[in-house]
Amino acid sequence: MSSRLKNRTLTVVFSMLALLLTACGFPGVVSTSAQLPQASTTPQTANLPPIRLPQDEASHKDLTEWWYYTGHLNATAGGKAHHYGFEMVIFQALRSNLPPIYVGHFAITDVTRGEFHYDQRRLTEPDAVIPNGTSTKGINVSVGDWTIQGLNGHDQLAAWMKGYTMMLNLTSLKAATLHNGNGLITYGIGGFSYYYSRTRMAVAGTLIDHNQALQVTGEAWMDHQWGNFLAVGGGGWDWYSIQLKNDTEMMIYYIRDAQGKVLTTYIGYIDANAVDHLIPASAITSTVLDHWTSPQTGITYPSGWRLGIDDRQLQATLTLIPQLKNQELVVTQSTGNIYWEGAVNIAGQVAGKSISGAGYVELTGYTK
Repeated sequence: MSSRLKNRTLTVVFSMLALLLTACGFPGVVSTSAQLPQASTTPQTANLPPIRLPQDEASHKDLTEWWYYTGHLNATAGGKAHHYGFEMVIFQALRSNLPPIYVGHFAITDVTRGEFHYDQRRLTEPDAVIPNGTSTKGINVSVGDWTIQGLNGHDQLAAWMKGYTMMLNLTSLKAATLHNGNGLITYGIGGFSYYYSRTRMAVAGTLIDHNQALQVTGEAWMDHQWGNFLAVGGGGWDWYSIQLKNDTEMMIYYIRDAQGKVLTTYIGYIDANAVDHLIPASAITSTVLDHWTSPQTGITYPSGWRLGIDDRQLQATLTLIPQLKNQELVVTQSTGNIYWEGAVNIAGQVAGKSISGAGYVELTGYTK
């Protein structure tokens, strides 16, 4: 094939993929929470095989898949403390007979500098090896030299962009949480989704911040979701990952339709023994405390939340405040969308006792 014809062919493939990804919501649907349908408070059953770990840590031959990490890093250098939030995600999309496409997003919330930076990548991999649940070697996905590798909750992340290079080792401190009871959520005609998280991972490694190598430690949250599902409609979602100092975690999300009506609310509470408790949607109240308007896109996002949960399994009042107002990603070159995903500080009460923590919030579907 001539170079000119090859380039033209690749252009056509990328154009088709961009159209498919935008139309089908992947990977413009950036959060794991985006794909979750109405969840019951009892485990669902389906005629599909259960999740097996470590076999299902690796990639699958399904329409949609991603490995998603967010977390908080701390370092001290020259007597000065540094604090960062980070996001790293790799998406895999399979469509028809087209070659697999991989997309990566990498973001650093540099709280010490008061700056937010991100980068994006996209490429096709005609020779990608997809074990489809048969590998026991764990995760091994990449977008160029951005890599995610791991086995049994011992993961390694590597990514770089202008000003920042990140090389992290992560160790899961709890067993994987299988959401909705068994980690399998059915859509009916919409398809199905597998979804598990490692809700508390210890982090250690190196962050090179503008040529200064810092030894960092911290905690992270990991999501892995895959299945033959496609997003439809023009709605969005608010998704919260919460890590509290009492060794408990929460995953909360609201999915909205195109008119902003909440269609689905999910509350998962992971106790100190790694037991996942499903909380009914009626137990939660949410109040937006502030708003922030992006100077780049003109989009206005909620910015600060008070969450109240009143249930026999959990009594909590938590306030979530962004560590930086501007944590917006304009990733139209890779996934065709714009979203806000950022590190938050958490304070409040659980069972009448004061508590603090940290988390991440993701906001999609907001427009001017």
